[in-house]
Amino acid sequence: MLGQRLKSLRLGRRLSLRELAELTGTSASFISQLERGLTGASTASLNQMASALGVSVAMLRGLTGASTASLNQMASALGVSVAMLFEDSAAGQRGVLLRSERPSLPPSDGCRKMLLSRPPLSDMEVYVGEFEIGGSTGPALYTHGDAHEMLVVLRGIVEVSLGDVRHVLEEGDSIEYATSTAHRSENIGSGRAEVMWIIAPPTSVRAELDQYRAWKPLAAR
Repeated sequence: MLGQRLKSLRLGRRLSLRELAELTGTSASFISQLERGLTGASTASLNQMASALGVSVAMLRGLTGASTASLNQMASALGVSVAMLFEDSAAGQRGVLLRSERPSLPPSDGCRKMLLSRPPLSDMEVYVGEFEIGGSTGPALYTHGDAHEMLVVLRGIVEVSLGDVRHVLEEGDSIEYATSTAHRSENIGSGRAEVMWIIAPPTSVRAELDQYRAWKPLAAR
């Protein structure tokens, strides 16, 4: 937990709550609540505390193999703040995501992919993909991890290739496959197409985040 790690680092540097508060421009009561897991911290607060303690944000979280730069890149890709990557609140407390606020991955080959499942959800990924006429997931078949994936066509006509086998799906149709199977999707209709991907367990960026969430106290290393 962030609070336990923060307290360990603070005591290791022989800083009182008041002294750390003065260094970070916060209050002793805020730091006390943070250490006890009663409140969260903004990205700015995390940066201030990491700086005051002489560590990186990744080290403040007790993470191995995750630099501040890599955390910033992942947060940017998901359209969230660094602090949100480590939220411990229940998923049900963050259930509303407006269409205008969907994190969007860089569009390519006439396909725009938007993430619907944001942290703290960790057991699945859900994406919506919008295809221009002739748009696709790319010129070649691809794989990602070894998970279970379902594609549901929400609008239009989409051709899904699994290896050498091609399936033409229309609105309301779905298909399931392993992400380790080479696959590709393409809009072959006369209008725009829209699909939903459901992946469990997560692959790509979200899977990397799970590795960075796992940490051990220094005494256990």
